[in-house]
Amino acid sequence: MSTELELPFRLDTQLTEVMRLRVQSLQQRGQKRQDGERLLLPNEAVYRLDFSKQSLRFSRWMVQLAQTGRLTVTATSQLWTPDLTNLMTRQLLEPVGVFWRVPGDASDAPIQCYEADAHEFGERIAELAKVRKVMYFLFAFADGCSPETVDCSIAFTVDS
Repeated sequence: MSTELELPFRLDTQLTEVMRLRVQSLQQRGQKRQDGERLLLPNEAVYRLDFSKQSLRFSRWMVQLAQTGRLTVTATSQLWTPDLTNLMTRQLLEPVGVFWRVPGDASDAPIQCYEADAHEFGERIAELAKVRKVMYFLFAFADGCSPETVDCSIAFTVDS
């Protein structure tokens, strides 16, 4: 028998702030980023996904955009401790999840996405959940999308 488990992505305000301070610090000192370092852009925020169970199978994405816009979700490949290490480009996973709503879409119309990439991305997250209790993600907001207008979670099937 199996049950469905929905896990919400949660904004990690502390981690986002640490990353913004890193960018600000570099700018104030006139320094450049380290070779391969990935700095947080102004339209990005760090989100986390906490796994209460480890043996999961990807089921579906549940993304709601209150208005037109584009959300890009990128996963990081390792347990990331920004107080000790900077985020490096090589730590970002492919594929990414891209979800959007265009002007003229009915409010009850399904969110659009690159389905094959989104499915592969979900399966990859389920694989990593086998060895992780938490994963970190970069959410990039564009075209009118913002943290206030997005609700994002992912559903998994749990075998019992």
